[in-house]
Amino acid sequence: MKTVRGICPAMLTVWGKDEAFNPKGQEAYIRWLLDNGVEALAVAGSTGEMTAMMNEEQEAVIDHAVRFVAGQVPVLASVGKYSTVETLRLARSAAKSGADGLMVILPYYYKPYKEAAIRHLKTIRKEVGLPICLYNNPHFAGYEMTPRDIVSLYQDDVVFSVKAAHGDANRVADLRTLSDITIFYGHDYAPLAAYASGADGWLSGLPAAFPKQCRAMQDAVRDEKNLDKGRALWKKFQPFIEFFMDPAVNAEMHWLEMLKHCVAYQGVDVGRPRSPLVALPEPFKARLNPLIDTLVS
Repeated sequence: MKTVRGICPAMLTVWGKDEAFNPKGQEAYIRWLLDNGVEALAVAGSTGEMTAMMNEEQEAVIDHAVRFVAGQVPVLASVGKYSTVETLRLARSAAKSGADGLMVILPYYYKPYKEAAIRHLKTIRKEVGLPICLYNNPHFAGYEMTPRDIVSLYQDDVVFSVKAAHGDANRVADLRTLSDITIFYGHDYAPLAAYASGADGWLSGLPAAFPKQCRAMQDAVRDEKNLDKGRALWKKFQPFIEFFMDPAVNAEMHWLEMLKHCVAYQGVDVGRPRSPLVALPEPFKARLNPLIDTLVS
């Protein structure tokens, strides 16, 4: 089993002008991520617009990424759906393609009781066999597993890692106190605190748009144990993050529209999000571009 940790972008999916999957565009984007120091890839997750895909498309996007990466870094395939039947279908397809692990969000929308969600995870692990990274995202699922729930699943050989997507770095601190499970910080506003609390990696949207800068901050804090250096690197992120996560900004433009523009602005055409979202309008680009310049300079 490959070790999956470090900078793991929640990879964008590249669509053409007709909103169909663009394999060549995806390959150029993957090359750019690899050239900028990513240590793993998460495919077809939330930032990859999984809920905008049909199951057959999701299978194809995962298969394409796994085969193109060809073992250069580990690949986590996002396969979580509400129903266990659909999740199993996607998980088996990902395993057949050669994915190194599965990223599984808790069954969403209906918010099942906890024992049902645990049964869902245990079934996937038993039936497919690949390591599971639990996508613990209360914003999208409507609930989350507690640190002790996660430790129990880890001890039972059900999950091998967790994407702590609530955002609060205390989730990382609590888990690290209880266990040696691999922990990915799964949001964008507090990675510095998460690494200082013992995170093993960062799996979110920001590494998908600024992989080189995210890797530098991670290595400073996690590997070099140089918090002052990490703080100085994070300081360059803060103007962008304050804009990116400002509720007033979010009422006008979507984070997916902004992330796709950030990558395109750096010279890699990743298209626009699928409808109902659009390409970032020009007036919004003018507000965002100076913040990108500050971050990448």
